[in-house]
Amino acid sequence: MTTSISSGPGRALIAVYGLFSLAAGARAAVQIGSKFGQAPLAYSLSALAAVVYIALTVALWRGARRLALVGLGIELAGVLIIGTLSLLDPAAFPDETVWSAYGKGYGFIPLVLPVVGLYWVLRPKR
Repeated sequence: MTTSISSGPGRALIAVYGLFSLAAGARAAVQIGSKFGQAPLAYSLSALAAVVYIALTVALWRGARRLALVGLGIELAGVLIIGTLSLLDPAAFPDETVWSAYGKGYGFIPLVLPVVGLYWVLRPKR
């Protein structure tokens, strides 16, 4: 018998990714709709984060391990790359994204979440 990635603690991951989909999507929509010209890169990255979170929510819910692994890899790379760049060159990010400063504005959850997700998806099947 195999354990689905959408069962047990996987349900909590689905809920958190669903919440982050809403939060990042709403943030991006407001930023892009009201002040896109001020920080187009940052606001576009917030929209990208929302798309990644939506894809991860769906992948985890449907038990699609490969898609989840791709999404988790993109998320982790995004958090590490954008987090580092936002600290090294703050002028390039005049406003925060979800992944700025490794997700500091979200309590560093964007940094921890893909690690937990990778652990969950890659754990040995029972």
